[in-house]
Amino acid sequence: MRIAVIGAGGVGGYFGARLAAGGSDVVFGVRGAQRDAFATSGIRLRSGLGDLHIEKPVLLDADSGTFDVVLLCTKLWGLAEAAEGLRPLLGESTGVVPLQNGVDAEYIVAGILGPAHVIGGVAYIAGDI
Repeated sequence: MRIAVIGAGGVGGYFGARLAAGGSDVVFGVRGAQRDAFATSGIRLRSGLGDLHIEKPVLLDADSGTFDVVLLCTKLWGLAEAAEGLRPLLGESTGVVPLQNGVDAEYIVAGILGPAHVIGGVAYIAGDI
């Protein structure tokens, strides 16, 4: 299963790193300083459930192709823009799981990508970068 994690901060970084460490094919969509940090230092998690280090996370680029699942972990205020940018990542049956604070995320994404792609998601985690 190919998984894209868009917005790999505290929430996306945690779930993406855990999935990658478990053997899943995970690609991280990050920008700016976060992308530079992932490229040079990898991803380090410090957690009561066990620490880990993904030394060379795979970063999203123009040739990444489509995914089975997209974890959409941006801030709510950036959700619509991020959802618009997902179209090249979607196959016919790709599921997009928005993980934001608030109750509108699913509806925002469904309005942009269509309801057939949206899978409601809930995450309960305290995390920071």
